[in-house]
Amino acid sequence: MVLRKTLLAAAGSDRLRSAASGSRLTRGVVDRFVAGEHAEDAVRTAEELAEQGVASSVDHLGEDTGHPEQAEDITAGYLHLLRLLERAGLTSSAEVSVKPTAIGLALGDEGPQLAAGNLARICAAAAAAGTTVTVDMENERYVGPTLRLVASLRGDYPWLGCVLQSYLRRTDGDTAAMASEPGARVRLCKGAYASDPATGYPQRRDVDAAYVRQLRRLMDSETYPMVATHDPRLIDIATTLARRFGRTYDGFEYQMLYGARPEEQRRLADLGARVRVYVPYGRDWYGYLVRRMAERPANAAFAARTVLRRG
Repeated sequence: MVLRKTLLAAAGSDRLRSAASGSRLTRGVVDRFVAGEHAEDAVRTAEELAEQGVASSVDHLGEDTGHPEQAEDITAGYLHLLRLLERAGLTSSAEVSVKPTAIGLALGDEGPQLAAGNLARICAAAAAAGTTVTVDMENERYVGPTLRLVASLRGDYPWLGCVLQSYLRRTDGDTAAMASEPGARVRLCKGAYASDPATGYPQRRDVDAAYVRQLRRLMDSETYPMVATHDPRLIDIATTLARRFGRTYDGFEYQMLYGARPEEQRRLADLGARVRVYVPYGRDWYGYLVRRMAERPANAAFAARTVLRRG
């Protein structure tokens, strides 16, 4: 827990961000977990995954945009990405993931309306291309606004996915609300942001227990659960719950991060399961990468080994 808290604090440090971004020692770590700087890099990665029978959810890294013009640029980047995916014939296996603050949610009073307009444009382009969109969940300050954003568009785009994070105490209620929406696509993850002990579970065992509780609720509903975890025990529990509630492999999917447990991704795919890999790209990788290390100690150990080898 001490390591996790230290890393989450580092994720918000502009000084460390600047130092890491300018260091050649971090290159191997970035290359392991980030598909590249450009949309074309991510599309090539999605092609490689599709050849292995693995789907993808492509994310343009970046969050907390500072002005509407930046949000417009990111939105335009997603429209370009969707055109590339369609041109490559990947829209049956690749979707896009969008952080709401990247498209304007945090920009004051006008933020929710701006983000809704930008997300609607992305959803329309995804629908035209024949694919879907999942809205990422960020720190707890944005959970309510994000859920309202998704709800405002789900009438037009019922396939619009949303992320729930088990480390937050409110997620039991949010899971129950989602479970009442037939066909809702819900990505359940543990969460990779710092939290107030009053609103989030401070102990990993409590987060794991919440994950199982919430996953059971989703499996026993008419939603489409997206099981986002690398934890072998939780993967086994998800498989057991799916069988218990009569779900076949086309009734849910496993999700993992690019660069994390690729052998397990292929193993599950070879069994006939639906597996989707979260494929990030872009230059603003620092916060994403540090949160991944905080979320999974094995990632931090890999990063340390890589830096030591190159040092």
